[in-house]
Amino acid sequence: MPELPEVEALAGFLRERLSGRVVAGVEVGALSVLKTVDPPPTALHGLTVTGVARHGTWLDVHVDGPHLLVHLARAGWLRWSAALSAAPLRPSGKSPVALRVRLAPEDGDDPARPPGFDLTEAGTQKRLAVHVVREPTDVAAVAALGPDPLAEDFGPASLAALLAGSRQRVKGLLRDQTVLAGVGNAWSDEVLHAARLSPYAVAGNLAPEEVERLHTCLRDVLGAAVAAAAGRPAAQVAGAGRAAMRVHGRTGQPCPVCGDVVREVSFAERSLQYCPTCQTGGKLLADRRLSRLLK
Repeated sequence: MPELPEVEALAGFLRERLSGRVVAGVEVGALSVLKTVDPPPTALHGLTVTGVARHGTWLDVHVDGPHLLVHLARAGWLRWSAALSAAPLRPSGKSPVALRVRLAPEDGDDPARPPGFDLTEAGTQKRLAVHVVREPTDVAAVAALGPDPLAEDFGPASLAALLAGSRQRVKGLLRDQTVLAGVGNAWSDEVLHAARLSPYAVAGNLAPEEVERLHTCLRDVLGAAVAAAAGRPAAQVAGAGRAAMRVHGRTGQPCPVCGDVVREVSFAERSLQYCPTCQTGGKLLADRRLSRLLK
């Protein structure tokens, strides 16, 4: 699932290409993707894009009025085209394209094939979500987001306040969007490895020096991933930061820090990776499928 670094890079990519452009049309390829009906997607037609922002893992395309809010979920992505197909997008159930946004042509564009982007989704679990709203906080999930770990005012004391008294395991807390916005399964693995913390550590039991280290690693790991993806074409964003991942998705490979074997704990729909030597004092974590420990 695209997380903070990938969504931040996509926001920057779109900001460069959309700001000041007029939306010529919004075409729906999968009715299930639309989670709101008022305003309708047609309310965006003829309006100028004034900015693109990120709220946690949500993309926010702001036009002169409504907001187009997008959550890419597990298998969604954004595909940019300098010359979209002239054929209108039709709901078919066969195409991976769930939504298409066309821009009005400008000088240098092909008038018959203006630029724009598609929102696509692979697989059978359709979770890609598009909301057309007057304010981002009209979407309950956005209104409930916790602080952004890369915000200027998110210091060690801010993190300590979130952890204090929590009986939640630190891996689950980092993934909880109502506690901390933008960090998901992949980057929480990387942050915890860099911080040398067990994913099963109880958040409220972390020592002050561990909290300080976790804060530093949150900022450093996520910041480096954002920098690695920044400025790349949308098609390359997903692989940019993840190419440098040390443990996530690398089960059975040597840890680049200590050389121990990277281990995995599997759950119903996901898995976590960690290094026993770096994070758990050499202890192997029990791999209990369907476990609810990290919910």
